Amino acid sequence: MKKLSKLMSAAFMAAILFFTTETKAQTTPANAFVLSLGIETGIPTGVARLGTNFNLGGTARLQYGITNNFALTFTAGGYHYFPKKIPGQDARFQSYGELPIKAGVREFFLPNVYVGGEVGIAFEKLEGPDWGPRRLDLSPNLGYATKNWDFGIHYDHLTHKDDHLGIFALRVAYGFGL
Repeated sequence: MKKLSKLMSAAFMAAILFFTTETKAQTTPANAFVLSLGIETGIPTGVARLGTNFNLGGTARLQYGITNNFALTFTAGGYHYFPKKIPGQDARFQSYGELPIKAGVREFFLPNVYVGGEVGIAFEKLEGPDWGPRRLDLSPNLGYATKNWDFGIHYDHLTHKDDHLGIFALRVAYGFGL
């Protein structure tokens, strides 16, 4: 599963490089800030799949247009993993959350269609007062954005030493200029 996640991330990044060499579309205003607030839901992968079925979260993303088709992004938020029942028991696995903080880029290669990538850190919050490990967060994404709406899919690859997990997620956000 670890090799599959790495292969999928590499293929997605190759697609980003391929598409960003095509004709550019003027979609994001240069020298302007856009703040979007989004809700996200996803399917866990890797070790997260062992104790959870899905996650739900919210993020805030600040975007700054460098040119009319290239932007810098800063994203922060939180994801909650909903636990499965432990097989053969009347209890559930421990629930937990990830609090990501990421910076990245976004390239509009067709009108309203973008590819991007973010890198950052995710803090794992366990039940009670305990915190889990900090994880490297690599997140390629693809989406469709209008003046106010942003619909995107992304894969967050979260890693800490030999512990790998991920999220295939859908983000629906409402954005406004600042």
